[in-house]
Amino acid sequence: MLNRHVSWFADIGLQDRPRVGGKGGSLGELQRAGLPVPPGFVVATSAFEQSLDAIERAAPVRASVATLDAQDLPGIQALSGTLRNRVTEADLPPELIEEITAAHSTLCGDDPKQPVAVRSSATTEDASDASFAGLQDTYLWVRGADQMLQMIRSCWASLYSVESISYRRQRQFPEENVAMAVVVQRMVDARSAGVMFTRSPVTGDRSVITIEGSWGLGSAVVGGEVTPDRWVVGKITGEISTRDISDKAIAHLPRSVGGIETVAVDEDQRRTPCMSDAELQSLREIARKVERYYGRAQDIEWAVDRARGEIFLLQSRPETVWSTRDAAPVARAADNPSLHVMSIFGGRS
Repeated sequence: MLNRHVSWFADIGLQDRPRVGGKGGSLGELQRAGLPVPPGFVVATSAFEQSLDAIERAAPVRASVATLDAQDLPGIQALSGTLRNRVTEADLPPELIEEITAAHSTLCGDDPKQPVAVRSSATTEDASDASFAGLQDTYLWVRGADQMLQMIRSCWASLYSVESISYRRQRQFPEENVAMAVVVQRMVDARSAGVMFTRSPVTGDRSVITIEGSWGLGSAVVGGEVTPDRWVVGKITGEISTRDISDKAIAHLPRSVGGIETVAVDEDQRRTPCMSDAELQSLREIARKVERYYGRAQDIEWAVDRARGEIFLLQSRPETVWSTRDAAPVARAADNPSLHVMSIFGGRS
């Protein structure tokens, strides 16, 4: 069967962002670079467009968002609820179901209940000039093809969350340019997980890597539900200059029926570092490779497999906070350029 709407990571890269979204393009790029990425595929924006076209035959979706005032929160909330219900309850075309479930079967191999992550990958996210991270939904430990298909619809629907609509209206993004791809990726049963920055998020220092992590799945760290352990590691030297080991009271762990749950961490583990020094050095090397590959500072999500101790990358996006500051002009433009010269020499006698 010809794949019209599904692309495997090995076949895509950042140049495919209009088709596979920011997250999908980044994962394909990381795999091309030889970095450790759990296998997966992307349901392309064409699938979203086909489904949205069918939904809009009953009533407009994009046009209704485009007419909203960015300050009209009650209007945004009301429309968001309506649109999300319409998208999640819509039937998928049979040929689309067949193509996606075939890819899911290939990904899962002999175990049709192999847990996967279903992750939103909007065309407007993870760009260097804007960050949409966290505005759309991700679903972890999804089991079975039926549950996966429902979560794909839920990811599409999250494009019309209150936060996502508000963000787009405030920045006047044209709705016709907004589409959603969805990543379907094998889950890592994470012993530990977290994020790392190839530039200090606090000071902007380019010579260090900041690593944050906790027990279990990384959703607890990304969602701010646990105070993670934090290390600052010299990018070149490997010196660990900061060790902040927190009291990690909870962890996100998988449920046997699918999904995740919040559990209490055993007392003897709460203040135990979730990463060894050797693992921190492995993360440092991986972070350096990612930064070299992209040629700019990165914000990276990682996880350590519980059974084998392998480190996997789940996402890498451009660091935006300090990069945006660097791009800002150091002085206000003057109407008369000679004023800059006068300001230099005017104080000399």
